Amino acid sequence: VQLVESGGELVQPGGSLRLSCAASGFTFSSYYMSWVRQAPGKGLEWVSDMAGDGGRTTYIDSVKGRFTISRDNAKSTLYLKTNNLKPEDTALYYCARDLTGLGEHDSWGQGTQVTVSS
Repeated sequence: VQLVESGGELVQPGGSLRLSCAASGFTFSSYYMSWVRQAPGKGLEWVSDMAGDGGRTTYIDSVKGRFTISRDNAKSTLYLKTNNLKPEDTALYYCARDLTGLGEHDSWGQGTQVTVSS
C-alpha cells in the first residue's frame, strides 16, 4: 500500500487549494478513504471520509460547506477541495485508508503541508 499526498502550499486566508492523494498497491475502489490533519503542536484530527463507491461522505463540522472530498477510482486518486481557508486550517494533511468507514486507518501517506497566513 502506498499513499502519496500533494497540493499543499502557503495560501492567504480566504484562498483555495486542491489536495490530491495518489494510491497504489491495493484495490482503491474497495475502501473508504479519509483525510486527517495535524496542526502544529496538536494531535491528529479527522477531517473527512468517503466510501469506496463515493456514495457516502462525512465531514468534521468545522469544514462543512468549505471542504469537498471526492475520488476518481479510475485514477486511484482521492481529492480534497478546500475553499475559504482559515488560519486554523493550517496543518499537515494526510490521506489514510479506512478499513471499515469507522476510522480504523491502517495505512497513511507522508502528508502535505497547508499553511494559511497573510
